[in-house]
Amino acid sequence: MEELPIGKAFTLIEPGPVVLVTTSDGRTDNVMTISWTMVLDFTAKFAITTGAWNHSYAALTKTKECVIAVPTVDLLDTVVGVGTCSGRDTDKFARFGLSRVTAQHVRAPLIAECLVNIECRVAEIIGHHDIVVLQGVAAHVDGGRKEKRLIHAVGDGTFVADGRRFDRREAMRSKLPGGV
Repeated sequence: MEELPIGKAFTLIEPGPVVLVTTSDGRTDNVMTISWTMVLDFTAKFAITTGAWNHSYAALTKTKECVIAVPTVDLLDTVVGVGTCSGRDTDKFARFGLSRVTAQHVRAPLIAECLVNIECRVAEIIGHHDIVVLQGVAAHVDGGRKEKRLIHAVGDGTFVADGRRFDRREAMRSKLPGGV
């Protein structure tokens, strides 16, 4: 085995998928790209890493709500574009042709072009680590969407798309919620 600089170790286990997170401060909607996400348990509890460096953070901490929108690989250039400009001076919905859909439980909009949208409320902010714990309150999936491959950031400016799916549900039945 060859040694890798410790500063690049995160590229070996970078989480995924890359998501778009929408917020609304009551006047302006915004969207940011987040590549550090985590499912916390079998409930609809998630975590993202963000902080004051992101323009959306102010709306997220003020309103305590957002939408996690999960894009597919066909939106990769949009995802990168959203993540490389600021909502301080850019209407990202207009610039990247994203369609707002009114959410049922939060003010932040869903994104029509995404495969999945999860309406969330902020459950906790762990400031020391810039972790925002979110509780999902509603989920929406576009079952008719042909492209379903998700985007995973490697962390060095490259990305990987989901590939073949392997079914081991029967072998894991005793560990899955509700015996799915």
